[in-house]
Amino acid sequence: MDDSLPMEPCPVCMGSRLDHGQAGTKRNEEVLVMKAAVQYETGGPLVVDDVELDDPQENEILVKIAACGVCHSDLHFIKGDMPVPVPVVIGHEGAGVVEKVGPGVTSFQPGDHVLMMVAFSCGKCRYCLEGRPTMCVENLPIQMMATLPYGAKRLRKGDQQLSHLFGLAAFAEYAVVHERSAVKIREDAPMDVVCLMGCGITTGLGAAINTTGMKAGESVVVYGCGGVGLSAIMGAKLSGAGKLIAVDTLDNKLEKAKELGADYVVKAGVEDAPAKVKELTGGGADYAIEAVGNASVETQAFASIHNGGKLIIVGMAPITDVLAIAPFEFLLGKSIVGTVQGDIVAPIEIPRYVDMFMEGKLPIDKLITRTYKLDEINEAFAALEKGEVIRSVVKM
Repeated sequence: MDDSLPMEPCPVCMGSRLDHGQAGTKRNEEVLVMKAAVQYETGGPLVVDDVELDDPQENEILVKIAACGVCHSDLHFIKGDMPVPVPVVIGHEGAGVVEKVGPGVTSFQPGDHVLMMVAFSCGKCRYCLEGRPTMCVENLPIQMMATLPYGAKRLRKGDQQLSHLFGLAAFAEYAVVHERSAVKIREDAPMDVVCLMGCGITTGLGAAINTTGMKAGESVVVYGCGGVGLSAIMGAKLSGAGKLIAVDTLDNKLEKAKELGADYVVKAGVEDAPAKVKELTGGGADYAIEAVGNASVETQAFASIHNGGKLIIVGMAPITDVLAIAPFEFLLGKSIVGTVQGDIVAPIEIPRYVDMFMEGKLPIDKLITRTYKLDEINEAFAALEKGEVIRSVVKM
């Protein structure tokens, strides 16, 4: 496909400009040599290596990365649960400063502070035009093929092209991304916190605020109290949830859930979670949000809703997982729906969420339990897989 299609300007693109340097990287005429976390073999370790990054082309921007969140979605690709072409540069919850813009860019200028968005929107397909940009038809090809929009790649190691996970490749000192894969944010927001809004935080918030369609007073149960699930708890609280229940296997995560607004906590594996939820709600929750990415947990979450209830699947399960649910259940008015990045409209909702954090209304900083350097990237993912952290961030 043509990678020079004109794009509509983002509605949030004004602000002051700053001058930012190049932080010790080496530049040739149109090639930047930098450090990046590369996976050369599926299931293998990440290697922090010197790679080449070409200049931004039509509708692309060069971003100097300040921080990137360590997300479970990355882990699925690293382990091979989801296929992706290797070698690939991992990372998608990036935040940084625009250093250079390519031809035709209208949304950004050098000096803009930006978040990278896991869900690209072309602005032209039926879903984008209907106001559902996270359903954009270009999204899945980008995620599966790990390229920039329209099949482009700007990363290389010698003569070998490298893939861009989610079209972003943010565990690196710099990234070239399409302008519609980024959103401008206020300059006083700490990038090592708000970077999490590029995927996990907004996925959980949006699942509760947007995807459920909940009314104040309705009951919600959240299965999985990692970064996404805890964000869903914050979103449900903001939406006026009545009984708000958190389910997890780890005490520290259940304690955090209570701190962030859960009325009740259920320790899975010790208690029968669906039965306990039905007891607490008098027959089942209005909404269940599954934020683990596991078919067995999704089945338990579905068993926790009442007739007419809704299960929202947020977690990214392995692509081979299958749900075993009797069709009769749907005759009782129960429904299941999935969501990508919480069905948000990023240029509108991201700045609002950042403002809420800065005003103390959305304490996402409480989710961050560790920070790492880029050369500690494998340690960061090992801690995530073991459940030792709620959210962690790599600072460049």
